[in-house]
Amino acid sequence: MRRDWYVIYSKPHKEEQVQMHLGLKGIESFFPRLQLPGGPGRKKGITPLFPNYLFARINIVTEAHCVTWAPGVKRIVSFSEQPVPIENNIIEFLKDKADAYGIIRARSQLSAGQQVEITGGPFDGFIGIIENPPNAKGRVKILLRLLSRPISVRLDVGFIKNQSIAIAPLAHSDRAQVLSVAN
Repeated sequence: MRRDWYVIYSKPHKEEQVQMHLGLKGIESFFPRLQLPGGPGRKKGITPLFPNYLFARINIVTEAHCVTWAPGVKRIVSFSEQPVPIENNIIEFLKDKADAYGIIRARSQLSAGQQVEITGGPFDGFIGIIENPPNAKGRVKILLRLLSRPISVRLDVGFIKNQSIAIAPLAHSDRAQVLSVAN
């Protein structure tokens, strides 16, 4: 019996419930989640990689009804009312990145003390130093030099252009000196 991977669309926040019910029916499923880096003193957040979606490996002819009637499932994702399987290599790629629980750990290449350029927004073109790496919401604390004073700002990582220059983590008293050299 040939089994292929299909995308399952679930009700909001019911992916784990769907995964449990499919498991009880003997259906292999995969629910990839992303563990976001936490800042100092913060918990690391785990969020669905694809909110409201998970994958199930089924024989579409004999097992589709087991999926569609599982609690929390809205439907099997289809095109022209025909469920379309996902390529195995896509699922294998995601599984290779995940641990046994389906959790993929997010890693940032941005680190404290690194010089970066800001692209877009009110600070477009400014050069700054990263004080804290990205938090769970994707915001980075940057030290800028404005009006001859060091100022800390929080920006979305989308506004950061890596300058590939790493500086050792800065002591609070050294920050102003580095900024005057960087600008």
